[in-house]
Amino acid sequence: MATMPSRTRHGGPDSNETIDRASLFAGAALMLSGPLSILMGASGIAQDTLFAASRYAYRFDLTAWGWIHLVIGVALVVAGLGVLTNQSWGRGAAAAAAGISLITQFMFVPYYPAWAILVMTLDLLILFALTRSHIETPGGR
Repeated sequence: MATMPSRTRHGGPDSNETIDRASLFAGAALMLSGPLSILMGASGIAQDTLFAASRYAYRFDLTAWGWIHLVIGVALVVAGLGVLTNQSWGRGAAAAAAGISLITQFMFVPYYPAWAILVMTLDLLILFALTRSHIETPGGR
């Protein structure tokens, strides 16, 4: 049975840059999680009636939550671009942004539980893909 390489060429035909599959997944997932957070933030900033919660320890004004999600969403998109373009800062920035997103989504669960749990799951998958063992062996295998 033939095995597929775990690294994918990224860039032009003459490019020697490669990105492993986990990083490719993480970058694509960041490019999904970021816009989702941006949309959630825009909804909160617009003071939409989508979000409502009773007494809660992390109760903020919905406009504040909107700005928090908007800023985190932009950070996720920028970090995702860094990972996908194989920048040296990309993996670290992406792990930090996904971790912060995970924490804020946890705090946002009472406002919109289904959405927050879905995005938390996506953030956990991103963190797993970015922080798994990343060891190079001679010959690229």
